[in-house]
Amino acid sequence: MSTIEINAGFIPLVDAAPLIIAREMGFAEEEGLSLILHSAPSWSTLRDRLVVGQIQAAHMLAPVPVAMALGLGGIADRIDVLQVTSVNGSVVGVSTAVAQELRAKANMPGFLDARAAGQALISLGRPLRIGVPFPFSMHAELLYYWLGALGLSVPQSLDVRTVPPQLMADAISADEIDAFCVGEPWGSIAVENGVGELLLPTCTIRSSAPEKVLAMRHDYAQTQPDETGRLMRAVWRACRWLAQPANRITTAEILQRPAYLGVPSEIIDRALSGQLVTTSNGHEQRVDGFLEFFAGAATFPWKSQGAWIAAQLAARVGLDRDTAMTAAKAIFRTDLYRDHLASTTAEMPGASEKLEGALSVPTAVASESGQLTLAPDRFFDGRIFDPSAKN
Repeated sequence: MSTIEINAGFIPLVDAAPLIIAREMGFAEEEGLSLILHSAPSWSTLRDRLVVGQIQAAHMLAPVPVAMALGLGGIADRIDVLQVTSVNGSVVGVSTAVAQELRAKANMPGFLDARAAGQALISLGRPLRIGVPFPFSMHAELLYYWLGALGLSVPQSLDVRTVPPQLMADAISADEIDAFCVGEPWGSIAVENGVGELLLPTCTIRSSAPEKVLAMRHDYAQTQPDETGRLMRAVWRACRWLAQPANRITTAEILQRPAYLGVPSEIIDRALSGQLVTTSNGHEQRVDGFLEFFAGAATFPWKSQGAWIAAQLAARVGLDRDTAMTAAKAIFRTDLYRDHLASTTAEMPGASEKLEGALSVPTAVASESGQLTLAPDRFFDGRIFDPSAKN
């Protein structure tokens, strides 16, 4: 097998692990790939490098390709979602000043109680300045969904500001924001620096939210199917490897390297283990399912996931909902997933879309080889999203 060079980009986050592990543990090499990884300072930079062809693939926020398919964000190009690389893994946090205010007003809400936490923030009675990594991100979508479902007028009643993940703790320290929603380890860094506290994990808002995806330019995926397949298989095997608890310490040690996250492995391990430290006095909280790379068919790019994101964006910016969902479904490439992973042991669901939010417990469903188990995917308010429903 000849060796092929592929350049891929990532943001320094724990959930960049699938690309990093694909390279460091030899899964890319086994596929005949020389996988060269490039760290980017911001999501906009990463998106632009992918669009102009400086890199062929990227670890990407799931809503970015959807937004581009809808013509949002000023760059019109088609980016395909080849597979989901992580589910959940983000936290909502507040400044120490806001935390003290919440305690003065009432008891701090329970860390796993999304309803109480949202109501506590709303009860402050003023627009909080909330940092998110990018306007088109699961962080923003979950934030709007969460507080909107609790009666806040969104986005009008929120002051949402874009802050690169690595700068979130600095922004809250400089009093540029009051709160944040960000991927790990950057929420934990705010805690370590004594400038913030964690309020809740985003998996309490939606228990199975597609957070990051393996993204690729459409024309490259279409014209270079061999290279595309090799990369998809390498990343899929990395996700499977990451799901094994015995590999957690090795993962943290790799991610801590300066070329990747440059953060102590002990802090990285909090996200990998689901054992979060929520306050600077060391309070710990166990969060099951905090970050998933593989379990529950996590890697399958359900078209209904793209449709949910599109429906949220369309409602907010005034686009036609059905047209937006159709465009989003087209870029979630279940066809490539089925074709390029056919030679692996990947379980293939019998359908390519599903009701989102309908599962409250692990549920067995039909697959091409018999049966697979899907993870719970409930929204905190119990709503169910039907991707086939018309306006």
